[in-house]
Amino acid sequence: MPFSAKRHIFPISAAVALSLTLSACGSGMALTTQRTQGYEISQDALAQIRPGQSQALVVTVLGSPQTTNAFGQETAYYYVQTKIERTAFGMDMIKDRTVLAIYFDKNKKVADKAVYGAKDGKVFAIESRRTASFGIDRSFIESLLSSI
Repeated sequence: MPFSAKRHIFPISAAVALSLTLSACGSGMALTTQRTQGYEISQDALAQIRPGQSQALVVTVLGSPQTTNAFGQETAYYYVQTKIERTAFGMDMIKDRTVLAIYFDKNKKVADKAVYGAKDGKVFAIESRRTASFGIDRSFIESLLSSI
């Protein structure tokens, strides 16, 4: 290849490499990404569930529930949707949580359905105190020295 052809190829290849590099800096490099975790509650599927339908039909339409409740004769299926925002540093922040509850009667037919959001829940403080144990709490070094 003559010297002048090499001179023209270098700026073109540099421009192509620069454009590929800059195209990677598009929306994929956002500081946060949003995603849905768990079951995605669709309004179409929710409209198909009506009182009197069987549990098998509910599983066919909505899929397996994430959790169930079986107190007494009545049961309930719960489908949980959580919207999460993840930062570029790997931290997850819960933005919204929705719970779809399908209630069944003793004949395993749909009795009712409800959609619960954050406003329907109760916030409670988790107790962080510990129950005192008998004896003395010692560190590893204190235990080692006391055994000598």
